[in-house]
Amino acid sequence: MQFDTKIAVVIRNDLQVWQKLNVASFLTSGVAAAFPECVGEAYEDASSTKYLALIGQPILIYGADGPALSRALDRALARNVTPAVYSEDMFATTHDAANRAAVKAVARADLNLVGIAMRAERKVIDKIVDGLKFHS
Repeated sequence: MQFDTKIAVVIRNDLQVWQKLNVASFLTSGVAAAFPECVGEAYEDASSTKYLALIGQPILIYGADGPALSRALDRALARNVTPAVYSEDMFATTHDAANRAAVKAVARADLNLVGIAMRAERKVIDKIVDGLKFHS
């Protein structure tokens, strides 16, 4: 099945594994919150046990160094795509309000980005992540 939109997550390559997983989780929650229509139906197994719904389309995860991550952010914003962001300062916080304050305290050019995520038309995402490789 081909979707009209793509979801892309770009994560800085030099993070520890637990940090990458944490960042990916938080960023995809931002996509789900902004685009509730991308969330599918709840799951149920043959025993009638119910499970939460998931995003109903593939999520492509790319790796990048700091400059490539900033370039992807600039490309997204230039194309009117609002991304979810995660800065390195957020690792030191303990709750959502503190995360927002950590981002608010720094100008965009000075954000120490560790990840971004976005959902947009396929061709737009392709231009934003052009040159990036899938995370390995």
